[in-house]
Amino acid sequence: MEQKFSYLEKIGKESSNLIKGLQAIQGVEGYVSDDGIRAAAEYFNIPAVEVEGVLSFYAQFKRVKPGRFKIAVCDGTACHIKGSVQIGGWLQQELGIKDGETDAEGRFSLETVACLGCCSLAPVMSINGRVYGKLDRKTVNKILREYREK
Repeated sequence: MEQKFSYLEKIGKESSNLIKGLQAIQGVEGYVSDDGIRAAAEYFNIPAVEVEGVLSFYAQFKRVKPGRFKIAVCDGTACHIKGSVQIGGWLQQELGIKDGETDAEGRFSLETVACLGCCSLAPVMSINGRVYGKLDRKTVNKILREYREK
């Protein structure tokens, strides 16, 4: 196993701990890379195809390296009613990516989430955990400009 993945040694080697191991890899790396798959397969002594099967089954696992700025658009009930679908559409158009993708420069990732828990601010999005509420197209464009300058 690569030294890079030595933190897996804190997890028992039983194959029943595979999900916990993949969560650890994603927690450190931000996603599960091909190297991460190989390291998990080696550590848990299972075929890489089995690791890939688990990754493809559970939506929590990301196979694409996230962008520097991770945008989460809330689509909970309050946000949906107040236009989160349009917010997501504007972001996709402005960034040139679809939901679940990262732009070519590796700057922005976009993901629709079930709820950010800020219903009174609907519609909302977060960027790297910072919440922005009461969004409209003008506000979204202003926020994006700020992040593009970083």
